[in-house]
Amino acid sequence: MGTWSNGLCGCFNNCMLCLTAYFAPCYVVGKNAEAVGESMPAASIAYLLFPPVGIFLAAKTREKIRQQKGIEGSFGGDCLVHLFCPLCALIQDAQEIQPQAQAQSMARE
Repeated sequence: MGTWSNGLCGCFNNCMLCLTAYFAPCYVVGKNAEAVGESMPAASIAYLLFPPVGIFLAAKTREKIRQQKGIEGSFGGDCLVHLFCPLCALIQDAQEIQPQAQAQSMARE
């Protein structure tokens, strides 16, 4: 089984992402959801307007990232991380899928 490429407290490995998550967490939630094939607007709006649903959707996104990367964990753990340390979890999720997202955007150019 794999591990996360960045730790949960590795927020400052990408300062721009850290600032984006701090000032616009619903945007980061949406981009993370989009990267794993989910609806960006639905995830963003739910995270902003319906926090329990937003946490659930962010945890489902984290679960998909873990499954794609072969990272150990459970959905319950994903929910707890997004409940008690949401910004760190969003950033960790985004850093895990970022190389994949950058490769896709480069392929389009």
